[in-house]
Amino acid sequence: MKRHLFKRSRKISVVCGLLLFLDTPLLLIGEPTPAAIFAFNSYSKAVESRLVQQHRSPSAFLASATSDPKSTETRLRQGELIIEQIKERLTPSANAKLSGALLHHWRGTAFAPGAKAADFERLMQDFNAYPQHFSPQVLQAKVLTRDGSRMQAWMRVRQRHVITVVLDTSYDITFGQLDVRHGYSVSRSERITEIDAAGTAAERPLNDNEEHGFLWRLNTYWSYEERDGGLYLQIEAVSLTRSIPSGLGWAIRPYVASIPRESLEFTLHAACNALRK
Repeated sequence: MKRHLFKRSRKISVVCGLLLFLDTPLLLIGEPTPAAIFAFNSYSKAVESRLVQQHRSPSAFLASATSDPKSTETRLRQGELIIEQIKERLTPSANAKLSGALLHHWRGTAFAPGAKAADFERLMQDFNAYPQHFSPQVLQAKVLTRDGSRMQAWMRVRQRHVITVVLDTSYDITFGQLDVRHGYSVSRSERITEIDAAGTAAERPLNDNEEHGFLWRLNTYWSYEERDGGLYLQIEAVSLTRSIPSGLGWAIRPYVASIPRESLEFTLHAACNALRK
């Protein structure tokens, strides 16, 4: 009984904290600082340089989730998802490189029995079908332009936690292969806009000074390898969000930190389910 009351009171505390987070005008901090954007871009370039090296060799195409790759592969083939937090950095100091921002880096790995690399390539490049495969997070999706292995695409996504946030997002996406069994993609956000009152007559995009900073930047990197009678899938996500206001960390931090992990888990589950179908 006491445990139940503790969980309930903690949830109420988180809700109250989020209401403060959302409703206080001073907490609407708009766009990230140029220093935060520079730091995010520099970090992303370092990740991409490492991935370029990985993708040159079939034997090291995927990053190892643990120090025991064989044990990891057994767990994956048994249906386990392995989610790792690579980096989370909070620097509230006004002089810090990520002033006012929080950088997240997560990696998720899964195994889809019976799937082929070609199946996954078709799934990822059929962008218009994303609402079917990645519902309810993806509400709408469309390809804006396509030129060979590169495309510009747009998505409307919804994140539901204690509150619901709807974002219009656009991406530059490149697909590549090492060979018919090894492939990858690089997706970099170009524009992320928070939508107020989505789906109603009052719907409107928030301007740069009104946004809450739930998601400022998102780069996503897929790597996949066909072997052992199926397909190993690995996704890395590097994102930039606003930092946590002083005094509200007890309520806000668990919420902010949970979004990248839960989104990664959902995406991997949805991709495996789509391949299974």
